[in-house]
Amino acid sequence: MAAPAGRIPATRLFVISGPSGSGKTSLAHAVLADKQLRGRISRSVSFTTRSRRTGEKDARDYFFITPQRFLAMRREKKILEWTRYLGYYYGTARDFVDRQLARGRSLVLCLDLKGGAALKKAFPDQAVTVFVKPPAMEALRQRILGRCRRISPVELRRRLAAARTEMKAAAGYDHCVVNDDFDQAAAELKKIIVSELQQR
Repeated sequence: MAAPAGRIPATRLFVISGPSGSGKTSLAHAVLADKQLRGRISRSVSFTTRSRRTGEKDARDYFFITPQRFLAMRREKKILEWTRYLGYYYGTARDFVDRQLARGRSLVLCLDLKGGAALKKAFPDQAVTVFVKPPAMEALRQRILGRCRRISPVELRRRLAAARTEMKAAAGYDHCVVNDDFDQAAAELKKIIVSELQQR
């Protein structure tokens, strides 16, 4: 995994997006756990205004902050991208990303389309976008049902409609990985990351 002689390893922001149920988070965890990539890439730690859950640690799982501080950071342009989910704010802090890049650390971020676009705009030379697609809509439907057994028909239709809209954006991403076979998709994602890290 060492870079060729005379070549300085690149520092990248790997932005991974995809519909709910596509497996993007599981694939990200797989490459982060890869022994060959350990020490080369890290997971970006987001800020959130929700309470810390049992077993979670501040600065490891999230940076837990108050809504007042989050909104102040947003007003001061210190938040690169953000979203609101179930009444709580989640976002990526600019200074956190800047510090990691300054230390030569590449990051993996699982973001929605809006967040991915914001990172690409802020770091056009370092952000590498990867879109994870299901092999088919029926496969996505089964995955959603498998992990959300009590989901209502209305919510299921809403998620599938959102997925169809999101997948139209795949063409604008730098890379696309079809998650049909998980191990194969993880290997493909790792190949993309290794290739990008070897570029200057």
